[in-house]
Amino acid sequence: MQEIRDNLVARIAEAEREGWLGEVEGLQVSLAAAEEKLSQLNAQQERRDSPLFLGIPAFDQIAARTNSL
Repeated sequence: MQEIRDNLVARIAEAEREGWLGEVEGLQVSLAAAEEKLSQLNAQQERRDSPLFLGIPAFDQIAARTNSL
């Protein structure tokens, strides 16, 4: 996906040099979509790498409780 983004940046620069304004606009839309997808993939990877809280108390939380019966 990063290669696609880099390619789009290069194609935008080429289109600007050549004066292809319609092409520039279309490529910028594609670039925005590619960057959004990259940010989604990065967020997904961060979620996958982070610890997940399942609601299970740690031992020190259990040991500190007292029974009031």
